[in-house]
Amino acid sequence: MQTDEIMQRAAAAFEEYRYTTPAIRAAFLEAIAAAIEAQREPLVATAHTESNLPLPRLNGEITRTTSQLQLFATLIKEGSWVEAVIDTAKPAATPAKPDIRRMLLPVGPVVVFGASNFPFAFSTAGGDTASALAAGATVVIKGHPAHPRTSQLVFEAIQAAIKTSGMPAYTVQHVTGEGNAIGKELVMHPLTTGVGFTGSFQGGKALLDYAAQREVPIPVFAEMSSINPVVFYPDALATQSAQLAQTFATSITLGMGQFCTNPGILIGLKSAALESFIEQLGTAIAAVAPQKMLHKGICEAYDKGRTRMLTEPEVTLVNESAVPETMEAWPALARTTANAFLVNPALKEELFGPYSLIVECTDKAELIAVLKSLHGQLTTTIVGTPADTAQWKDVITIQSTLAGRVILNNPPTGVEVCAAMVHGGPFPATTDQRFTSVGTSAVRRWVRPVCFQNFTDDMLPDALKAANPLGIWRQVDNQFVR
Repeated sequence: MQTDEIMQRAAAAFEEYRYTTPAIRAAFLEAIAAAIEAQREPLVATAHTESNLPLPRLNGEITRTTSQLQLFATLIKEGSWVEAVIDTAKPAATPAKPDIRRMLLPVGPVVVFGASNFPFAFSTAGGDTASALAAGATVVIKGHPAHPRTSQLVFEAIQAAIKTSGMPAYTVQHVTGEGNAIGKELVMHPLTTGVGFTGSFQGGKALLDYAAQREVPIPVFAEMSSINPVVFYPDALATQSAQLAQTFATSITLGMGQFCTNPGILIGLKSAALESFIEQLGTAIAAVAPQKMLHKGICEAYDKGRTRMLTEPEVTLVNESAVPETMEAWPALARTTANAFLVNPALKEELFGPYSLIVECTDKAELIAVLKSLHGQLTTTIVGTPADTAQWKDVITIQSTLAGRVILNNPPTGVEVCAAMVHGGPFPATTDQRFTSVGTSAVRRWVRPVCFQNFTDDMLPDALKAANPLGIWRQVDNQFVR
């Protein structure tokens, strides 16, 4: 099918879908969740074959996928997310002030690119799709070629929900194909109004460049690259090194490191405690058995990157696991000095897999320099006791400028789907640090504020009518009321 026909269908469906009530859209999202749940067993089996991910992980990911669909359904049923603001007319003022009302409305058809490392939660019916449908946008999904059958099965579940819910036939469409041509055509098409992407820096940057080349540029919300620096403060290392080594060995090698929140850089001050931690962490990582990666391309990229990282000047291998077999990752821990890290940009690049680099700093000034040399991140982690956090407030403040999520004494792997979550960060972690791809506020990527001035009540959307028929929280003359 031609891209133009796909986008024409998406635009036509949008003209109908945009006017569905919150209750109807919520029921549609719940129907998608139910249809996926009904196919759980074949979906998990297919994804296991295509991705090498273990069955418990995939079952958990389906639960996450259906739960976030239900979460967005709850959000739009409650309704306050539209941010309705009303400033009533003041005809007696000088000059007279008109009635002005504002809310968020959907932008139009959006294109969502499935991710390779999450065949459910960040793919066909993942967070980008769920949040866009919640906003009232129609969706064209570019299925990831690493798991085409899984993506197709999930799309069939969505199609079933479209029929049972009475949604427009092309509310969601599914496009497949190898290479970049189809993706570029979808982004460049004049009817596309936004793009969601989770993947490599190269892929996300290419989509951003395509969008900028259009006659009418559009936003690209791409989550791309992060090494998620962890700072181990002195008292924590002196008192908890054995426990911390086990915790972070698990985090580094979880899912063979195939998470965008994998802790890739571990920073600490030179000390006997740091040396003990490095030894214990290396031993724990060496004990992790190699496992198959998502697909051949990711495994080859990891092998190549790992070899390159370990041959960089002043980088030393601390320890590694047993020699892997075909398609398996080779977990490893390396170390370097702050001085070497500061002069070598290659050490700041993400290596997607079970690898982490210890950066040893001689003093506080070097530690601050290392942090300030880093690009934008999805996460940064503080590992410290109360004594550490009281003494190192200035450094912790620097950490908070780096990332969308700042974590205290937890590993960064694991992203909770909730209203408060921020899964985003300054470039190159994402293309727009003002937004998140996880959590209910992800819906804001697919809407725009629209102001209605001097409209009669019957002309207004329900969210802005005087009687507030939806019963939502609104800001009326600078006061939040129902």
